[in-house]
Amino acid sequence: METSIKTERLYIRNFEIKDAEGLFAYLSQPRVNCFMDEQLRTLEEAVADVERRGDDDLQYAVCLKKEDSIIGNVFAMKEEPDTYSVGWHFNEQYQGKGYASEAARAFLDFLFTNKGARRIYAYVEENNIRSQKLCERLDMRNEGLFIDFISFIKNSDGTPKYENTFIYAILKKDWELCGMFNVQFSKHGEVPSEAHTLLDTINTNKTRRDYEHRDNPYAKL
Repeated sequence: METSIKTERLYIRNFEIKDAEGLFAYLSQPRVNCFMDEQLRTLEEAVADVERRGDDDLQYAVCLKKEDSIIGNVFAMKEEPDTYSVGWHFNEQYQGKGYASEAARAFLDFLFTNKGARRIYAYVEENNIRSQKLCERLDMRNEGLFIDFISFIKNSDGTPKYENTFIYAILKKDWELCGMFNVQFSKHGEVPSEAHTLLDTINTNKTRRDYEHRDNPYAKL
């Protein structure tokens, strides 16, 4: 089914053949280990990859609206009946402009509004600070850290290199509450009383994560 999500600056849509070159530009050298198994070595591989992604109803290209040129992608996997795991990957050339936040926020809203999501979560490696901060900007809770959770690459001796991985999540009711807060705050500069508890939880998790990385790398939870 064809999907089209438009934001102020972006166009999120199903993959098309013309996206092959742009996808190759950032998947030829993935920046984080979790995408190493998606690495593309030739443009021909990229063409085949966008064809595969184009047939997947939960894989979307993120494009600049004016040029309709791909700068990244967002994706999800459904866990019945109403939970989705999500992820994103963006060309390093476009980082620092707020595109990832703009795309991810629109994508999560699409899943809650159009796909019947009740809970959305994301796994983020411990050393991927940029994605952790993105999850926080999306008002997702840090629900914990899995030690030696998964391996994407091997050590020099050929053994698996395991990654510590955070899990971030948000419920639909909290997404709607945060949306209400954002609208009311932008109009009146006031935080709805119902939002205080949720915001305190989010801020506590954020402070805890900053402490873990800055002062005490051994205190994980």
